[in-house]
Order: sequence, then structure tokens, then C-alpha cells
Amino acid sequence: MLATSIDLVSKYDYLSEKFSAAYKWLAEHDIKNMEDGKYVITDGVFAMVQRYETIDFSEARFESHKEYFDIQYIADGKESFGMALVKDCKLNESVPDNDVYFYDTPEFFTKVNLKAGDLIVVPPEEAHQPRACYNNEKMAVVKVVVKVKI
Repeated sequence: MLATSIDLVSKYDYLSEKFSAAYKWLAEHDIKNMEDGKYVITDGVFAMVQRYETIDFSEARFESHKEYFDIQYIADGKESFGMALVKDCKLNESVPDNDVYFYDTPEFFTKVNLKAGDLIVVPPEEAHQPRACYNNEKMAVVKVVVKVKI
């Protein structure tokens, strides 16, 4: 699934060599049984395997990145994921050393539900709200976030 604005749909090549390497890595690894941590895929692309329990939507924060795309892949569990354009969000915290920018919850945003085997690709121009409960039910999730350098 690719959900974006018409302004961004042709800006990036979501099938470029870096993205293809990321998708191939996701398909070829048994992420549920990998240890949490960082894995280098290729130059400018790395994965972070993580485990956590989902949180209430009210606790989940909108964030964006300026130097990387996120490919967020659910290996086990379910979560809901808020999406909004950065231009529609109000910045409330910047951590440039970690390439992360946090926002107030925007007036207009979309919720996407993700289950095991689903992924979402998030460009720098979109803010995202990961780790939120699916159907108001807290649950354990195994996820890998692949960072693709612009």
C-alpha cells in the first residue's frame, strides 16, 4: 500500500535499488526470531528490529524524519498507525542528531491498521504515529523499521 498526496507520488522512486534491497531483506529474513538491534542491509539502508507493546492512540506521538524514509514492517502482532502531511502538523520538539521531529496531533490524519506481513513506506514529508493500539487492544508487536537514506 502506498498512501500519499498527489504532490509526492512521483517525487520518489519507491522501487529504486535501495528500496528493492530493503524489500528483499524483509522477505528473506525470519524477523520474528531475530534479535532486537540494528542490521546493515546495504549502503544507505539499515534495519532496526524491535519488540514492544502497543500504546493508546493518545500516548502515541506523531514524528517525521528529514534524512530517511521509514519502511515499517510488522512481523508479529497488530497496530494502528496515524499518518499526516508534515505541512499540516505543528512541530513541538526537534531532535536533529537523531533525525526525529515530533508534532502535536494534527486536526486531519488517517489511521492505517497493520497486521503481520504488512508494511508502510513513509517519506520525509509525512508524519507518522506508530505503536498505537489496534482496536483499543494493547498487544505485543515485533516490528522492523528499515531506514532508507534519501
